[in-house]
Amino acid sequence: MKKLHLITGKWMPKGSAAASRELRMRCPSGSFAMPHLVCFAAIKTPYLPNGKFDLEAYDAMVEQQIQHGVEGLIVGGTTGEGQLMSWDEHIMLIAHTVNQFGRQIKVIGNTGSNSTREALHATEQGFAVGMDAALQINPYYGKTSMAGLHEHFRAVLAEGPAIVYNVPGRTGQDIPDDLILSLAGHENFLGVKECTGNARIERYHQSGVLCWSGNDDEAHAGRHKHHAQGVISVTSNVIPGLFAKLMTQRDDELASSLDELISWLFCEPNPIPLNTALAMCGLVRPVCRLPYVPLSREQRERGAQLLRAVQQHIPGCKDVRVMEDDEFKLISSASY
Repeated sequence: MKKLHLITGKWMPKGSAAASRELRMRCPSGSFAMPHLVCFAAIKTPYLPNGKFDLEAYDAMVEQQIQHGVEGLIVGGTTGEGQLMSWDEHIMLIAHTVNQFGRQIKVIGNTGSNSTREALHATEQGFAVGMDAALQINPYYGKTSMAGLHEHFRAVLAEGPAIVYNVPGRTGQDIPDDLILSLAGHENFLGVKECTGNARIERYHQSGVLCWSGNDDEAHAGRHKHHAQGVISVTSNVIPGLFAKLMTQRDDELASSLDELISWLFCEPNPIPLNTALAMCGLVRPVCRLPYVPLSREQRERGAQLLRAVQQHIPGCKDVRVMEDDEFKLISSASY
């Protein structure tokens, strides 16, 4: 069965693998030179007071990431609150990012799911709107067997290029080394976003598997001591230039100076501290989609000191405010 591909205008077999290959030949944003990219931002999704996307603030943030050396974006990841989006919102934001910035930066859509069927559908749509690659997670909550994991990843890799995301702290299930190595020979396997530490990244390097660190606090050592390809960073949303610098050159003194800020940005589950920090810096409106809420006043006061210490490196930040509790707006799905 064939269908008309939205971008190429050609009739392709059902499923998007052939269509995505055609797209990569046709579209500059789909050209795959991934191995040399070292600094990705897991980009924040800002909101308007009605809870819808604030695309003006989003575009300003992406522009600053590009200007300060970030080479790729994860759109709609955990940091971008893809878990709070409808799939329509998710694909729209990927499409918007490609249309606005696809010639300047690599766009990686987080189209993974705990349902293989949903992951396939979302990934197909993501490639149809021009994303460069997918971020694919292992099924969470409703966990499957090792054989099921293998079949899940083989299915989503057939859709197009992908980075596999291993974060057992969120999924409750580790993706073991032997499974990653069994996937590494697939033509669409790009590498791993690895959150279990640098020792494992070193092992993967020895086996020829590219890894991007998923832990900001370990990323500098991972890059310069353990052969990580780079980082997929949360902290880059705040200090993109400094984080890009840490990936391109070893600077132990700079890395050490940022330890306390990075620790604060993960004092509660991501993206709670980041959302709070960006609002305190005036870069996004203080709007939170529930169940996320801002940090406590005590934590905001601590964070303000840390943010002011690097304020000159926070693009677009004119002032850092502690803010009052009632300045933050909390919204539910009924509001948008």
